[in-house]
Amino acid sequence: MEEDLGTSLDWVAVDHFNTGHPHSHIVIRGKDDLGKDLIIAQDYITDGLRLRAQDRATLELGPETDIEVRTKLQAEIAAERFTRIDRAMVGAADNGFLDLRPDAGQRHADFDRTLRIGRLQVLGRFGLAREIEPGVWHLSDRLEPALRELGERGDIIKSINRSLAARGQARGAENILLHGDTTSAPVIGRVIGKELADELADRVGIIVDGIDGRVHHVALRDAAIADEARIGAIVEIGRAPAGPRPADRNIAELARGTGEYHPNEHRALAEAGHVRVPGSDYQAYVESHIRRLEALRRAGIVERAGPDRWIIPDDLEARAQAYEAGVGRRTSLRVHSAFDLDRQVTSDGATWLDRQLVNPNRGMLAEGGFGAEVRDALERRKDELIRRGHARRMPDGGVRARADLLPTLERREVERVGRKLAAERGLAFQAIEDGQTIRGKLIGSTQLASGRFAMIDGGLGFSLVPWRPAIEKEIGREVVGIMRGDDISWQFGRKRGLGI
Repeated sequence: MEEDLGTSLDWVAVDHFNTGHPHSHIVIRGKDDLGKDLIIAQDYITDGLRLRAQDRATLELGPETDIEVRTKLQAEIAAERFTRIDRAMVGAADNGFLDLRPDAGQRHADFDRTLRIGRLQVLGRFGLAREIEPGVWHLSDRLEPALRELGERGDIIKSINRSLAARGQARGAENILLHGDTTSAPVIGRVIGKELADELADRVGIIVDGIDGRVHHVALRDAAIADEARIGAIVEIGRAPAGPRPADRNIAELARGTGEYHPNEHRALAEAGHVRVPGSDYQAYVESHIRRLEALRRAGIVERAGPDRWIIPDDLEARAQAYEAGVGRRTSLRVHSAFDLDRQVTSDGATWLDRQLVNPNRGMLAEGGFGAEVRDALERRKDELIRRGHARRMPDGGVRARADLLPTLERREVERVGRKLAAERGLAFQAIEDGQTIRGKLIGSTQLASGRFAMIDGGLGFSLVPWRPAIEKEIGREVVGIMRGDDISWQFGRKRGLGI
């Protein structure tokens, strides 16, 4: 390319083996050796590079024999992807019509004509070509995109089968579901594979062995949200239906008639008893509305006119719901447990299995596949809880767990791990009680069976508190939070009146 373009190039390349066809990607800096924009002719990008690569491969490997060429082309006749035969026929077609009659004036070798007719018969079964009259065919306008989609589907299914084979498992085609980038219902199960679904758009394909007995493939639009979904983790992929938010309703009501919302007025109403506030934490209550307004401001729906003044449109609720519907189309991923089933069975923390035990709606577990593995793990977890004194066997054979099972297990695991981590750092471990304010430096996080926990160094002591993704950017900074039950309300930038 440097010789063809007459300039040196800055480039980097990577080999990929994530599909059935190993391939390479090359990224070239868009500047020439004089620092000017690199201009490349379209024909060179479309055909020139391919021809150069073919020439190079021929120099290294030698020319293909006629037998090799024929064998490859014959294999393409039944291929469920866009092939060289298809490309040649699309180029030869006139407004979608392809005339293969011997007397049509077109000169094709017998082998070439046989390939095309055989391929057209296959495309006919796909609904992508039809014979108008003997020897005359019409190609569908969707021939190329449909075949490329079919090829992509085939690559995904091969990837799923490779992931299953690595675990010594297999599934029939009826138990494999490809969701694209949206799911009509939540998918819950174990991650058994990850791959780049679209390398240019940076989409990641997640392969989940579901508790419903089927294997699911979902393409996540944002590769970053898949980082925590490690192989073996228990995850849930889906989206909650968008609906009206109480905060939107409250803001719209207070702004009715004036078009303005004032946080101080809202707090005064709450303190006067005109608004019911859980726990009487008026500051946190109002700050939750401010956080919502900040999100709507970024979406261009509301405007901040001052420290205590927001401009609210008359149709706030309708516009907010439309915004939520747009955001809701993005598939979300939630990690239920970073531990596999065997580690959960023997864990001293509040595991995903424990949450399944106390969940009355766990009848969705299938009799086969991962659902059957979960059923077996639940029985073993029951025995473990009984052995540890957290549950007892009933006369009818059932198992009854203590009412405070989950908070008890979480507290004990946090205290055990907290003391261990604090000892490694030469600090004293400090447990956090409900309603207590915690201040200190956020120095990182740790993954427990009970979930992910933030590590807070208060100077005199070390604490573990529930993690929230929003605090990722606060690592290394001083943070303030208030413990509320089994969660924590973080307060960032309180001098600006904002929280999270």
